Amino acid sequence: MSEPTREKRIRLALLDDQALFRTSLARFLSSEPGFEVAGECGNSEQALRILSSSPVDVVLVDLNHGTQAGGGFMSAARRNGYQGRFLIVTGAVDVRTSARAIKFGASGIFLQSESPDRLLQAITMVANGAIWLDQKLIQLLVDRSVDGILQKHGTNSGNPLSDREQKVLLGILGGLTNRRIGSNLGLSEGSVKASVQQLFSKTGVRKRSQLVRAALEGSLGAVKGLVGNLAVHRQPSG
Repeated sequence: MSEPTREKRIRLALLDDQALFRTSLARFLSSEPGFEVAGECGNSEQALRILSSSPVDVVLVDLNHGTQAGGGFMSAARRNGYQGRFLIVTGAVDVRTSARAIKFGASGIFLQSESPDRLLQAITMVANGAIWLDQKLIQLLVDRSVDGILQKHGTNSGNPLSDREQKVLLGILGGLTNRRIGSNLGLSEGSVKASVQQLFSKTGVRKRSQLVRAALEGSLGAVKGLVGNLAVHRQPSG
């Protein structure tokens, strides 16, 4: 198989104040077919210069720069016209901090403890418009029950999510396709699609990515108690 052309490669920028980690990551990504590192740096000003001088599809950002007050670097990049995506790469994660990063514009949270192959998968998914949630973050989200989103989006305690809708939601949180969710739950793909439409209707959103963002904000309490369904929301491998 021939090496992907320059035009087909996912172009990356790295922003992390840990120089050794950042440089090592840049070398790894540069060595992988289909990926190109436009630049790497340790502060927001340098990162903004990279974005203004080179086309970049995804910026890998450390958690500190991704959760600064008011959005910090990510908000500044948007104001400067950057249209690409942000992926937070961090050593630790919690729902509240991750929610801030997503609110400010991140398309995913990736833990440094995961394998290099998983990072390539996460970058690819984010570059293609998906949201990536680390498995440990999904576990935290499932364990946490915070009221708010159902009221905010027009759903109340009199119209809760059904058991099937909760399980389909977990599949969505895990980045699974409708077919994969159906296979895990013993449902037809059409039944899963119907449940997804019900989720859209009950929460007032129109896209799967909006459901993920809403859940990550810590207010889809309907996912509480579904820890036993981990097979449903495993991120796809391979």
